[in-house]
Amino acid sequence: MMLVQATWQESQTFRMIPVSESCPYVECIFDPGTKVFVIISKIKRTSLQMLPKLDEYGQPITGAKGHKEERHKIDVFQEFYVEDKEAVKKLIEIFAINKDFDYLSFMNS
Repeated sequence: MMLVQATWQESQTFRMIPVSESCPYVECIFDPGTKVFVIISKIKRTSLQMLPKLDEYGQPITGAKGHKEERHKIDVFQEFYVEDKEAVKKLIEIFAINKDFDYLSFMNS
């Protein structure tokens, strides 16, 4: 994976992007607000989510209490959250091809 500078919720941060198909992760991103490193893997799981109920034209159906909702099964990528700074550093050492990228400046700010 390659480390790159990115914007997350109007703040500067870093993310890791895959450089080959064999990479086990879709992406990784460091959230500077919570100091959590989010890893999105290629492992899929089924999640139940409430989504707006749609009419035959694809428009949300509204009722007395707002939009009506219905439960749907959705395939989503498994996410992992790493809060320990040393664990984040170790993951970057293992997976990043450009370890010389100054990711610590984003973790310490």
